[in-house]
Amino acid sequence: MRTLTYLIGITFATLWYGTKAIVAGLLGIPSRRGGPYEVWQRRWAKVVLWTSGVKVKTVGLEHVPRDRSVVFISNHQSFFDILAIVSVLPDGVRFVAKKELVKVPLFGPAMVSAGHVIIDRQNLPAAFEAYEAAAKGIRNGLNAVVFAEGTRSRTGDLQPFKKGPFVLAIAAKVPLIPVYCANTFDILPKGTFRVRPRPVTVFFGKPITTEGLSYEDRERLRDETWRVIHGFAVDAKQASG
Repeated sequence: MRTLTYLIGITFATLWYGTKAIVAGLLGIPSRRGGPYEVWQRRWAKVVLWTSGVKVKTVGLEHVPRDRSVVFISNHQSFFDILAIVSVLPDGVRFVAKKELVKVPLFGPAMVSAGHVIIDRQNLPAAFEAYEAAAKGIRNGLNAVVFAEGTRSRTGDLQPFKKGPFVLAIAAKVPLIPVYCANTFDILPKGTFRVRPRPVTVFFGKPITTEGLSYEDRERLRDETWRVIHGFAVDAKQASG
């Protein structure tokens, strides 16, 4: 039953809010912090979560600074990571996403209109150019969300992190916030369509500074962030028994 209500919810929410975003883009309405795209994407996420029977709570949200931009580095277990993060984060959130998502009807074009950053990992010059554009947007007041594993985990376990997200944080000269989404894998594992509602907890770590760091520090920053997120994963697993 929940799978059916999820499919109905995501279909109608994407049609309604995705169409709004695409039309706004065609009309030349800019993507800016606090603008209509952010209102629509948050409402879209909340509608899909509600029709899926999934409730989201946060731990450590007070660590997120409201007076400056950051890069959020998150694990990635399920499509529901996106929904959970969008539903709880403040204004100015843009995702760094792989180019394959652009091909998804309505969803992909809406992401482009809303100013999310599209990365072609097979084309390194284009990827670096996109990261530089993202860094500029972050310096101008936006917050970036990056799934550092590069793709959804097939087991639910935390995978090794890519280096690119940490190059982005260093280039933008802003702190990064470790994020862990707990229980999303059990809701909708990669490659399945059956939704099994679970309560989701989104953990936010304390800001990790990039001040004074250079390109050569990317691996150290990656490893430090991985350890924090892995600690959240262990805590979440122990809490669930």
